[in-house]
Amino acid sequence: MSVIRTDSNRFRGPGLAVAALFVFAAPVWGQSASIGADVVSRYVWRGVDFGESMAVQPALTFAAGGLEFGAWGSYSISASGASANENDLWATYTVTASSGLSVAVGITDYYFPSPDADAGFGDGEAHTVEMSLGFTGPETFPISLFGGLLTESSVLYAEVGVPFEVSGVGVGLHMGFVGGESDFYGTEGAALVNVGITASKDLAITETFAVPVSVAYILNPDQERAHLVFGFSLAP
Repeated sequence: MSVIRTDSNRFRGPGLAVAALFVFAAPVWGQSASIGADVVSRYVWRGVDFGESMAVQPALTFAAGGLEFGAWGSYSISASGASANENDLWATYTVTASSGLSVAVGITDYYFPSPDADAGFGDGEAHTVEMSLGFTGPETFPISLFGGLLTESSVLYAEVGVPFEVSGVGVGLHMGFVGGESDFYGTEGAALVNVGITASKDLAITETFAVPVSVAYILNPDQERAHLVFGFSLAP
């Protein structure tokens, strides 16, 4: 995905996200850690197809209390989709009330290591930073709300989701909006970009090992495109 940046006051380099990640991480390093990877038939993010290819998406996560931080990536298995490769650093802090309501504040440094890009990791041209705020309701009202603001362009993405279960299959509905013109999302103004349904279930391999699998139908009304995505997750 090509992201055009024109704001002269844009974020310069990965320093903000990296600094936030390790400043918060230092006192609690090693509390817990997890690794894993998803394999998806298409990498569709907020209604936008990145790479038009299958992708492998590794993740490394550390956690301590309400703080989580780590790295996440997506790498196309096709050379033609390599321009959409992604390697992010992120951190979130979540507070959960006794009722089950939770609030999460986060920062993500989206880094696109395109093989054809002139900008390296230390150059802000290869990075986009987002500040985010999310709410997840208790079991009695399990709605989720998410808002993400790109710091360089002040473009807001907002999403609402509702989970439920059908015959032992977890199902989630979601709807996402972009607040204005954005090269990042490919919108010319405020637009509905991400409407979909995801069904997921664990596939039992042995009595003690199961692989989570999912299928998602995603519609981007603004781009007039629809995607049907299959994925599975692997974790020790």
